[in-house]
Amino acid sequence: MFIDRVTISIKAGDGGNGCVSFHREKYISHGGPDGGDGGNGGSVIFEIDEGINTLLNYRYHKKFVAKNGEDGMPGKFHGASAEDLILKVPPGTVIRDAETGAVIKDMSECPPYVCLAGGKGGWGNRHFATPTRQIPRFAKPGIKGKALDVTLELKLLADVGLIGLPNVGKSSLLSRISAARPKIANYPFTTLTPMLGVVSAGEDGAGFVAADIPGLIEGASEGAGLGHEFLRHVDRCRLLLHVVDVSGSEGRDPVEDLKIINRELASYSEELSSRPQIVVANKRDLLPEGADLSGFEAFVRSQGYDLIYVSAATGQNLKELVAFAARRLAELPPATRYESEFSPDAGDPAREDRSVTVRRVGEIWEVEGSWLSRLVDSVNFDDRESLAYFDRTLRNNGVFDTLREAGVQDGDTVSICGFEYDFVE
Repeated sequence: MFIDRVTISIKAGDGGNGCVSFHREKYISHGGPDGGDGGNGGSVIFEIDEGINTLLNYRYHKKFVAKNGEDGMPGKFHGASAEDLILKVPPGTVIRDAETGAVIKDMSECPPYVCLAGGKGGWGNRHFATPTRQIPRFAKPGIKGKALDVTLELKLLADVGLIGLPNVGKSSLLSRISAARPKIANYPFTTLTPMLGVVSAGEDGAGFVAADIPGLIEGASEGAGLGHEFLRHVDRCRLLLHVVDVSGSEGRDPVEDLKIINRELASYSEELSSRPQIVVANKRDLLPEGADLSGFEAFVRSQGYDLIYVSAATGQNLKELVAFAARRLAELPPATRYESEFSPDAGDPAREDRSVTVRRVGEIWEVEGSWLSRLVDSVNFDDRESLAYFDRTLRNNGVFDTLREAGVQDGDTVSICGFEYDFVE
């Protein structure tokens, strides 16, 4: 089954908590703090797998959570860091933020990409020992791993795209110029999924990849037929082979066929409609002798397109078509690569947002901030030194200034993540 678009939820692992511990050993009365650090949480990493060409693995499994790091232990033992979660995707997959649609990463010929970094492990209490604070009874908790909903969108990596209305011979053409074996039958929409074929353009190993895009119809850009689902696969194609039935065997006018498909390309993407095209006039063998094609040829010239007559059934001019396409590709720029428009917050403390919001609920001032919950978790409120650390951290991060600006007075009750105290600066 060909699946080319899915939305999944990913979450990096939480960092392990630092340990509060003091060295205990016979004949050593003042061993000091020896709490170990927590291990790092696992990261969520996307990796290209050349052996797959669909997102089927993500059709039913929608949530992926990396493991958490282990907590620190006594004796300065660090907690183990968790293994990274590797998510394999086919080449050409574009990772987007599900909420905004912004491109996060284009997985095309790139190394493994760390989409969400695991949370850092917290420090053990040994890090907080100073000449004046020799018995720290607190440690830092691990940083929580970030979560994100992402959309995986597969855009095939093909140099050449075969486009055209149903039953014009695109599948037959691909089967004759490559080793691909798409389904071929004399009825519309025989091809239900994009097909790739490697085309050899000479004995020196030169060639290109061609994609047979399922038949487009009028209204495809608005969701009609199958084209709306697969137009995205033409995005990366540097050259379009616009296949038309020049014989009119289906009772259609080849000029009108060209106009219909080009309107759909323009409706989907103006940039896509401006790609170079070669009009491939197929079924040349079915034309009667002396057929007048001057009107068709004049229209193609007026659009600035190249034209070549072929017959997929008999093989007429197929070698010439392949050679011509290869020459045009050599003149064109590389395939489209999508630049990142969005950077997931990887949980790096150096980039952490330490802003807070203050609001009054009845007689209590509530202070909220994503980093405050970790601070509260790290404090032993029964220990004087730990409380001093808590007070100093709030002061150094401007929390007291924010409270004063909001109108908090000495003696007012302030609540920080459930911990209430009387404000005194």
